[in-house]
Amino acid sequence: MNTIWNSMQDLAHNFLLMLPKAIMAVVLFALLFLFANITKRFSQRKLHQRMDDPLLARFISQIIRFTILVIAVMLALNIMGWGGVALGLLSTAGVGALVIGLAFKDIGENFLSGIVMAFNRPFRIGDTVDLNGHLGNVITLNLRDTQIKTFDGRDIFIPNGLIVKNAVINYTIDGYLQNDFTLGLDYYTDRMRAMLIIQDTLNSYPHILHEEGKKPDLLISELTSRTINVRVRYWFNLDTGTLSPIEIKKQLVNLCLERLEAAGIYLPKEIIEVKAYKELELPVKSITANGSNLS
Repeated sequence: MNTIWNSMQDLAHNFLLMLPKAIMAVVLFALLFLFANITKRFSQRKLHQRMDDPLLARFISQIIRFTILVIAVMLALNIMGWGGVALGLLSTAGVGALVIGLAFKDIGENFLSGIVMAFNRPFRIGDTVDLNGHLGNVITLNLRDTQIKTFDGRDIFIPNGLIVKNAVINYTIDGYLQNDFTLGLDYYTDRMRAMLIIQDTLNSYPHILHEEGKKPDLLISELTSRTINVRVRYWFNLDTGTLSPIEIKKQLVNLCLERLEAAGIYLPKEIIEVKAYKELELPVKSITANGSNLS
């Protein structure tokens, strides 16, 4: 009984000795936890104002918060006199992170790709991009995936690992985008007059660019069996434009068709060529009810 009593007295004595340290460690951790959250919100807001990049600002602020929390845990354990435990937790966390990374390879790959894209990304929010064959506008940037909205209204979430490993086509990295469409002319049409009407239509349209190097132009791109295809090309600025690329293209096509028709120039229809051989007698065959041929 004396041994048990002495052990209980020693435990109570050690608890009373550790109690002030424990209270100090909990208070310090709580203060640093609150400070980490405040610092995260403050740094994210300030970085977003300076960088105009929500993904990078969010990532750096999360790193700052995580660093403060790690320091808080280390300081709390050191106050308690458990410095060795703190080092053991760090080593265990490293091994655990390795095991989790191997178990969730794809998730880890997308997360690391998101970190890479946070510092070196080939597009911004609002850019028109082609990611793995999906054309649309960038809506959201996360550390795991990137969301784009296609021109037909679909929302597509593409893992960052695929974006990093494949080619990215950015149509608006500088705000300028080129678009085109094709008009087919009849072979008997006055081609020069028709192309002049189309060029005048482009030159008078206010929602495309007319500056040097980005003037609208057109060329004969293909000669088919029925039409002479004229390719119309033009530039517009997405940063300052009030119309979407689809609306601009729709209006331009309609204007060109209206002005061509007003000038008496119409798009060709299906052409069927019939040849009559005067000197040759064409063979004529009749088919009976049972399927046999009668010459």
